[in-house]
Amino acid sequence: MTTRPSVDIIVLNWNGKRDTLECLTSLRAVTYPGARTIVVDNGSTDDSVAAIRDAFPDVEVMETGKNLLFAGGNNVGVRRSLADGTDVIMLLNNDTTVDPGFVDALVNRLQSDASLGAVGAKILYHAAPSVIWYAGGEISFWSGTMRHRGIRAGDDGTFDTAGPTDYATGCCLCGTRTAWEKTGLLDESYAMYAEDADWCLRARRAGFAIGYEPAAKVYHKISVSAGGHTSLFKLRKKFVGNLRFFFRHAAWYQWPVFPWLNIIVNGIAASRYILARKRA
Repeated sequence: MTTRPSVDIIVLNWNGKRDTLECLTSLRAVTYPGARTIVVDNGSTDDSVAAIRDAFPDVEVMETGKNLLFAGGNNVGVRRSLADGTDVIMLLNNDTTVDPGFVDALVNRLQSDASLGAVGAKILYHAAPSVIWYAGGEISFWSGTMRHRGIRAGDDGTFDTAGPTDYATGCCLCGTRTAWEKTGLLDESYAMYAEDADWCLRARRAGFAIGYEPAAKVYHKISVSAGGHTSLFKLRKKFVGNLRFFFRHAAWYQWPVFPWLNIIVNGIAASRYILARKRA
């Protein structure tokens, strides 16, 4: 019998007690044998740590003591997993719930293709579980944009084919130990957003493929810690993160083009947000 790889699931929490408890409840039903969950608490002040330890005494909780943001907090967990010799290290947003077989599907995919360094799940809207949020991602260095394939499409089988993707979203990013060691940790110079795409691009340049696995299903509440999917805080942070990413990785001859297209795309998104607020 072949020994299955060890798996750590790193869940970052920052004042998200209710969401994190719901996420951990869904992880309790995961069918993969021996998967370990590590909660990294980013200096919460909402009594999250006590509540998590009380409800899930078997879950390890690491306290950072302050808000290290997405990259810094997750890196605390990744370092722990690497030090423990874990074979597969997954980042999972705390504002998610999961299908019980999602770890099996992701690990099976990694084991089926030696070129893969990481793989992402099919992610659906938590409030509308038949609607897709992420079915692979595409990066355009000319327009300075990243987009999810299938976003807001019905989950009708169109996006049920596994294949390569430009990046796996940090909402659920499942990487091999080898990929984490060779690529390095998440870049903490990103204040928020684009850390996942940056890591995946560095992994690809290090020789690893990134895959999309539709048999693994995750349900996402969308940007809860950032104030909601269309909050001005999120739009601003995403714009800054994207610019950092594209100035870092785009070719010099693309620099005169992508900032302006990025501004247009984000401007349209901000306009939609303002109109939605006015209607509300």
